Amino acid sequence: MTTVAALRDTAAGQGPLGHLDVLESEAVHIFREVAGEFERPVILFSGGKDSIVMLHLALKAFAPAPVPFALLHVDTGHNFPEVLDYRDRVVAEHGLRLHVASVQDYIDRGVLRERPDGTRNPLQTVPLTETIQSEKFDAVFGGGRRDEEKARAKERVFSLRDEFSQWDPRRQRPELWNLYNGRHAPGEHVRVFPLSNWTELDVWQYIKREAIELPAIYFAHEREVFARNGMWLTAGDWGGPKDGEPLETRQVRYRTVGDMSCTGAVDSDAATLDQVIAEIAASRLTERGATRADDKLSEAAMEDRKREGYF
Repeated sequence: MTTVAALRDTAAGQGPLGHLDVLESEAVHIFREVAGEFERPVILFSGGKDSIVMLHLALKAFAPAPVPFALLHVDTGHNFPEVLDYRDRVVAEHGLRLHVASVQDYIDRGVLRERPDGTRNPLQTVPLTETIQSEKFDAVFGGGRRDEEKARAKERVFSLRDEFSQWDPRRQRPELWNLYNGRHAPGEHVRVFPLSNWTELDVWQYIKREAIELPAIYFAHEREVFARNGMWLTAGDWGGPKDGEPLETRQVRYRTVGDMSCTGAVDSDAATLDQVIAEIAASRLTERGATRADDKLSEAAMEDRKREGYF
């Protein structure tokens, strides 16, 4: 088996591979490994940049055949319209199967209740885990990267989840020489992270190299926003702005895309890929650390949600 280390040294006589080639080769290997080991995998796809890159890699891994996995989106009901439009366009373009788990449906049925702060991001766990169980997905691809957040830095590429979709760090398995252990008991499943070893800068450099289309909100544009907890949030029927939170028009862009109620924009004039890459290279904060309120609920917010079944 060719290892990542070996790929760094040679590419079948074509000379050393660049670091993006190495990362791409590793991700393609992971997709193919899952296709060979599991019966019913699914790709989490939100229309955010990491899931877009992940889908691009899956398309490459199996071309010219179609991607042998469905897509799954947990829709909070507070997503950016531009991102949902992009999601639907990509699904139609590639003839993909899309499962949508709606948080609003669970609220309407009384299974979930709205939070006082209006954010629905923490409410995604139940729709996600119930859909995994009802559809009998045994491997779920996520776009998580180790550089994003300290709880994600603990993840293996293959992350075993129990029959309740919960994560136990003590059950993490060693991954040596690019060997991945997909064994799981009935009812359990494995979360798979092909972008584990990528950084935010790697993602953007790969997007440029591959000429991957993104939703326009990733680039500088004028938008009406208001300030809350040190972030610029977009107004919406989710509960913002409140009294004392005046709207103002600013030139901003989004580094990460999630629920409108907890995903902040950053002031930016980066309107091109080159400008975004230069901006990211100079940044000292990860995109989640800078713009995701749901990760600031507590010191261990992400790890707590991972234990409950979130990614």
